[in-house]
Amino acid sequence: MNTQKQGKLICVGTGMRMAGQLTPIAKSYIETADVVIAAVPNVFARKWLQGIAKEYVCLLGYYSDCDVEGKNRRDTYRRMTETILQAVREGKTVCAAFYGHPGIFACISHMAIEGARAEGFSAHMEPGISAEDCLVADIGIDPGKTGVQAMETTQFMIYQRKIDPTCLLILWQPGLAGELSLKRFDTDAARLQVLVDKLARDYPLDHEVILYEAATHPLEQTRQDKIRLRDLPQASLKQITTLVIPPAAAMQFDQVIIDRLKALPALGTVSELSEASVS
Repeated sequence: MNTQKQGKLICVGTGMRMAGQLTPIAKSYIETADVVIAAVPNVFARKWLQGIAKEYVCLLGYYSDCDVEGKNRRDTYRRMTETILQAVREGKTVCAAFYGHPGIFACISHMAIEGARAEGFSAHMEPGISAEDCLVADIGIDPGKTGVQAMETTQFMIYQRKIDPTCLLILWQPGLAGELSLKRFDTDAARLQVLVDKLARDYPLDHEVILYEAATHPLEQTRQDKIRLRDLPQASLKQITTLVIPPAAAMQFDQVIIDRLKALPALGTVSELSEASVS
């Protein structure tokens, strides 16, 4: 017997640039849902969503919560999540739309899906084109060439993380570097200097880094400013800025492992491997 409740939640991403980056299945969910609840900052994307949704609820106004004394971003995210879940509880098919990928730096979607499932509702997420996808295309880098490490900037600062300077390092949200109160959406030169000092453990201060911002509409230019690491505290950063740090050293062979691999018997041919898998 199917005991699943009537309400349903689908979290989708609108891509970074909307036009051409919205997947067909995400568009279908947006068009057919009873209500679209969205946290999409681009005004053009919001107007487009409002035009095709049966009902549209904007979550951006909830960020004013952060102006209230004693409240932080987690309080705001919980209130956004509750708005989504309340619509699901009313038996509606809810499409929650987030710019970029709905599961990357979008804790609301994860919280809402977890909450909906815990209450017996159907809930799932559809992938979207993220800022990292755009970064790879715009800057022209292949994460597979040297490998990649990626983490939120403040997380990198306050935890003991092992950085590999032979691979690409991506630090998200340096514009919030060292902001521990969860009540502000900016940083300052002093906190950025702390970030530089920690990075200087693994990178020379004259190492070239990239400040990246994906374009969010066709008339906007992608930002790819190259600066020296030491100049980061004086740079202009936004919430959407990403710090891209190319490798600062060459990868070194692990000769012990290479010798062990060479000492092993040769692998079988493709046909031999196929026969072995069948048997």
